[in-house]
Parts: sequence; structure tokens; C-alpha cells
Amino acid sequence: MLTLTFTTGDLANVRFAFSPLWEAVASVRVLGAPDAVHRPWADQVRPRLPRGADLGPLFALVPAQARVLPGFLAPPPATPMPDLDFELAVLVATPPDVVRASLDDLPGPRPAALDPLHADPAAGLAELARVIRRYWDLALAPYWPRMLTLLQGDVLHRARQLTGGGTRRLFSDLDPRVRWADDVLYVGIRTSRSVALDGRGLLLVPSVFAWPRIFAKLDPPWQPTLRYPPRGVGMLWAPAQAGPSEALGAVVGRTRAALLGALDSPASTTDLARRAGVSPGAASQHLTALRDAGLVTPHRSGRYVLYARTTAAEALLAAARST
Repeated sequence: MLTLTFTTGDLANVRFAFSPLWEAVASVRVLGAPDAVHRPWADQVRPRLPRGADLGPLFALVPAQARVLPGFLAPPPATPMPDLDFELAVLVATPPDVVRASLDDLPGPRPAALDPLHADPAAGLAELARVIRRYWDLALAPYWPRMLTLLQGDVLHRARQLTGGGTRRLFSDLDPRVRWADDVLYVGIRTSRSVALDGRGLLLVPSVFAWPRIFAKLDPPWQPTLRYPPRGVGMLWAPAQAGPSEALGAVVGRTRAALLGALDSPASTTDLARRAGVSPGAASQHLTALRDAGLVTPHRSGRYVLYARTTAAEALLAAARST
């Protein structure tokens, strides 16, 4: 059990962020031994990856289902929505002594593929960044818009929980293994550790490839961080489901019914267009009509606008599904 003790200052310094670099690192861990949730993604990605040593340093750092990862490999993001290039620049700037210490702390003998990184961390990190960028382009870039929509929808939900019920509701809804009581956050993971946050606060990072685990990063110089599975991750790679009944489509139109049915979690116009099989322009027009009718509400998240169903839309869908 991990216990995190909060002060008032810590509560004021709870924040959320996304991390493309962490998703890349965590996906490598999953790729070697995919679970049922991520197997559809893994089956699509494996044939695209080059054989041989091209991705060797990355795969040597992240063996299948690894429980311990080098501390420098995916530092917690300093900004809410960093892009991959920004995070790779932070990675390349890691001090050499930090790289060597992290490699020395890994369990078991060091793989030969990591010897160049240990011998010359500056050159090794530059090569590692190139490898991660290539892996990203092959394995994650085609799926990133879908993943980002899921992550943004999760943070939007958490923000509503925080607004409606404070920290207690935020943490009680985060994951079944997380419990809040008397200014202490209890996290049911294998780590047996008690940490006083001492004003550093807590960074919460929803992560597609963390599922089904929660990952904690607690040691300086980084802000204490929990990486947790977002809501709806179990359906991320699932084929599109059948939309609402034909009866609802006859009332509001088939495309608008499909858009409402696709909003089980907040989503962007582009992602909704893909789900409904229409162009983004057409989806935007239909979403405007649904907004004007009080059936969806837009919420800005950084550069993106996410749509969510209203209570009226939930009632409409429930009635249609019961017929």
C-alpha cells in the first residue's frame, strides 16, 4: 500500500497533465505481452515495426511487463499538454550522472544494447530520442487523436468531480484502488511506502497504456506523480458499436442519433466524425444543431473543444434504448 499525506498546500497544487512520451514508453511495455484490452492495438502495430536492432535501445530499456523503469526515461511533464518533441528535448537534456545511476539501479545484468548509453549518455540520449520518434510515428501517431480524446474526456470528468465535490470526490472516483481519508491518499499498489508530499502537491496523469495498473513516481527532482487508467480505456480499441434505435434516428436524424450515441465520454468533433462515418464539417453542423437543442454542451480543453451529452440527451437515449 502506498500512502500519500497531504497538507493544505498540497491540495492547492494538485494538477493534471498528459504525456506522449510516457505513452510511448508504457506502450512498449505492453507490446511485448499485451492484455485483452490492448491486443487489438498490438496486433495492428507489430507488423509495422522494423526487425533487428533499429529499436533496440528502447526495447532494452522497457522489457515486456517491466515493473521497474529507468527514472530518466519518462519524467513527469512540467506543462499540462506537452507535445512529444518538447518531452524528447527534456529527455535529451538529462544529466549524464542521472542516466548512469538509473541504469545501474535496474535489476539484473544490463543488456548490451544499453552499453553505449551508459558509456556516453549525451550521444546515447540523442540516439534514444531518434528511436522513440521513429517508434512513435509507426506505433502511436495514427492512434494519438483517439487516445488524446479519451484522455481529455477523463480530465474533463475529473474537473467536474472536483468542482462538484472537492478533493474527496475527485480521489474517490479516480480508481477503485484509490481511497481518500483524513488528508491521506491510500493507493492500493504493491509499493509499501509512506510519503509526505510536503507542499509539492500531486500530478495526476491519465494514461492509456498504464491500464490495468497505477504507476507512481515519487522521488525528487520530479513532482510526485500518479499515472492511472482513464475512464473508458477498456473500449478504446473496440469496434464501433451499433448506434441508438432506428426510432430515435427517425426523430432527430440518423447522423445526430449516431453522434449522441457516440458520446458515452466527451469527444472532439474529429473523433465524433470518425465514429459516425461523416466528414468533420458535417459533424460540426450536426453538433451545432444538437447544442442549440440543449442535447450537447461544448467544453474547451486547451486547443480542443470536447462535446458532452446533457441530462436531456441522456434521458432521450435511455427512453430510445428501452423501446
